[in-house]
Amino acid sequence: MIPQSFEYSAPATLAEALNMIDIEGDRKLLAGGMSLIPLMKLRLAQPGHLVDLARVPGLNGIEAAAGKIRVGAMATHYEVETSPVVRANCPLLGETVGSIGDPQVRHRGTIGGSIAHADPAADYPAALLALEAQIRVVAAHRERTIAAEDFFMDAFTTPLEPDEIVVEVLAPIEDSKEGYRYEKVAHPASGFAVVGIAVRIRLNAPKAGGGKIAMARIGVTGLGSHAFRAHNAEALLEAGADFDAAAAVVGEGIDANSDLYASAEYRLHLARVHTARALRTALSRAE
Repeated sequence: MIPQSFEYSAPATLAEALNMIDIEGDRKLLAGGMSLIPLMKLRLAQPGHLVDLARVPGLNGIEAAAGKIRVGAMATHYEVETSPVVRANCPLLGETVGSIGDPQVRHRGTIGGSIAHADPAADYPAALLALEAQIRVVAAHRERTIAAEDFFMDAFTTPLEPDEIVVEVLAPIEDSKEGYRYEKVAHPASGFAVVGIAVRIRLNAPKAGGGKIAMARIGVTGLGSHAFRAHNAEALLEAGADFDAAAAVVGEGIDANSDLYASAEYRLHLARVHTARALRTALSRAE
């Protein structure tokens, strides 16, 4: 199908882009377009005005400073995946991005566009939750930073206001003693996660008291209406439970998705199996 007609603008500065969307009307931001353009072709989205961020400078930088890495919202998946800064300081994010779509999608899609779209089967949210990342957003006259756990509210739903733009993602530089892993069951047609599990753990010092796991973070995507932290499993791990026992509670209380490819019961099974696998890989890396 052909999209319905629309106006198109390509602002040259962030201020210009913010002024364009700080006006009432049916306006949509265009980043990589990997989600919006297909929706427009199917007329599931019919914006009256597209504001293209491709020419706005300074939105695709990747740097490490003050204990965090900063990833510009217009950085493509490929740029995140291959960034030496990401590989050295936040390998969980790099590993996660490498499983997104195919090379064509990774060269065009952007981290900011993906998280703003908030697809419940997207890969980024699981990693950002496990990393306890933050998303910085700006409007014409204000800015704020939103924790990843507060950002992914429901299917295709975030706290972004119509006049706000995601400008960067901030994630902590991972401790060299941490272990990490992203495990994914990809849908064979779309490449989206039927279930995706991002794990980050840190071990106790050999002579420290308590359990072996000092810190555990588990982000889950594809299972429910939005990505979430498996707090119950994390608490069990930090209390000394084994991996299988902790994985067995992932998804408790969640209304699991069900479709023609995977029932709710099967998704729960996949989430628990792959959580245990991800934890074992993360442990081997931490050790």
